[in-house]
Amino acid sequence: MSELKAELKQLIIETLDLEDVTAADIADDEALFIDGLGLDSIDALELGLAIKKAYDVKIDANSDETKKHFESVNTLAAFIENNK
Repeated sequence: MSELKAELKQLIIETLDLEDVTAADIADDEALFIDGLGLDSIDALELGLAIKKAYDVKIDANSDETKKHFESVNTLAAFIENNK
């Protein structure tokens, strides 16, 4: 697991106060919303703000393209690496 993906998993857990979830519980390609981890739109806003602050990337909250970046840890990591 890359260092960025490990950081993202920890950020997800801490930002969203996911008790009883460890980084090992989150698969790199697992869906973060609805299926998979089961996050919702409020979680998306909180996570987006945390990612913006931690990695200094611009996130357009209303973009369909942004939604694609939040599909999984893999897509989030690729988005961050491409926008640093």
